[in-house]
Amino acid sequence: MTVPVLRRPRLLDAFCCAGSASVGYERAGFDVVGVDIVDQPNYPFEFHLGDAIEFIREHGHEFDFIHTSPPCQASCTLTRGTNKGRVYPQLIPQTRAALAAVGVPSVIENVMGADIRRDLVLCGEMFGLGVIRHRAFELSGWRAVQPAHRRHRGYVRGWRHGVYRDGPYLAVHGQGGGKGSVAEWQAAMGISHTDVRHEIAEAIPPAYAEHIGAQALSHLTANTAARKG
Repeated sequence: MTVPVLRRPRLLDAFCCAGSASVGYERAGFDVVGVDIVDQPNYPFEFHLGDAIEFIREHGHEFDFIHTSPPCQASCTLTRGTNKGRVYPQLIPQTRAALAAVGVPSVIENVMGADIRRDLVLCGEMFGLGVIRHRAFELSGWRAVQPAHRRHRGYVRGWRHGVYRDGPYLAVHGQGGGKGSVAEWQAAMGISHTDVRHEIAEAIPPAYAEHIGAQALSHLTANTAARKG
């Protein structure tokens, strides 16, 4: 008797960078494919070099779920303060339109200042991490449960306005200012697949994607059962 092999749902991670979100989704149970316009030698899964929005338009229908993380510099308060006068791409509207055209359940992830719906907001304290790192998620074609936002346990470690404060969290961005070593950043974010500082700084903790992925899998499973029903 031949035992059928169950296919793991396929997930596209668009604007994947080094793949921290992909790691979380793989842990949740997806087969993950990444696409980015910049080569990502530390990306741990199948990778395609190219324009993420065009890839969604051409191949999005081949996937069960799509996660997107369009560039956030235009919306980030840290970037606004340090890189005044620079122009950054605003790709959220084009990303949203491409996802709508494909019609696959999806996520747009970005910083809190981005022009996206806050259908879900995650914080490192929800997962016992050493970062706060609030991120917003716009969900299309499905819904997720919002975890309780736990009270922060103290300061972010480092210098601010000439004052040094110790605390349980690290500032995983930039250089200096008591922000921590690469090993400390990895531990704080729950990242082990890369030790490149700027890749860690650009990432979301894999725990965020694992949390979202588990709920997305439940949604996909329920939909499949309903169709067979």
